[in-house]
Formats: sequence, structure tokens, C-alpha cells
Amino acid sequence: MAVDPRGADLKRLVQEDPGGPVVMLNLLRFAEGGREAYDEYARHLRETFLPRYGAEVLYAGTGSTALVAEDGQSWDAVLLVRYPDRAAFSRMVADPEYQEVTRLRTDALTEAVLQATTPLSGSFAQR
Repeated sequence: MAVDPRGADLKRLVQEDPGGPVVMLNLLRFAEGGREAYDEYARHLRETFLPRYGAEVLYAGTGSTALVAEDGQSWDAVLLVRYPDRAAFSRMVADPEYQEVTRLRTDALTEAVLQATTPLSGSFAQR
């Protein structure tokens, strides 16, 4: 299963940019012993790369009881990370220094969802 975005994925992310900030939804399933490697990756992200690219973690949580999910659809961790725009995210993952530490993430995970989100209008919109 894929855990890292590919070049074509990043190109599409930027091409489909509606403008403005983007919140990246991260759903993570850890490999055996992967949580420790991911914690090291997260430390690098928090200390170096998020500040460098103007990003912030909005929420980080451990998966718990799945109330509505098929077997195998529960996740070990969930993160919401806000970037000033999609280009900032793309620049971060292309950063050679970031690429040196991203192997920690790759080795830590067996499966992931990384999805760009845009604000809703209507009933759930923030006022």
C-alpha cells in the first residue's frame, strides 16, 4: 500500500489548487514498532519543517473505537495539518533536507491516507 505521495500526486495537488490554506488529513496505520520511528519523524517535522513552511498541526490523536467502519478501516492515528497553501506543502516534500527524514515516516507506516481538504460552505461552515 502507498504511504508517500508521488510526483504525479503532488503535481495534481497543485494543479487543482482552489487557492488559500489547505488542511491535510492524515490517517495512519503503523507497522510493528513503527510508532517510535513516526515519533522521530514527527519531531523533525514539528521542529524544522512545519515552521519553515508556515504550517501547523491543528489536531493529532490516537485512533480509538471505530463506530462506523468496515473491518480493517480503523486507524492508529489521525492528524490534521494546516499549510498556508498547497504549494507550501509541495515545496516541503521536495525539500532535500525533508527527504532525508521522510524515510522514517515511510518505514513507520503500513498504510496511510493523505488527503487535501477545503473548507465547507453551508451547514458546517465556520462563522
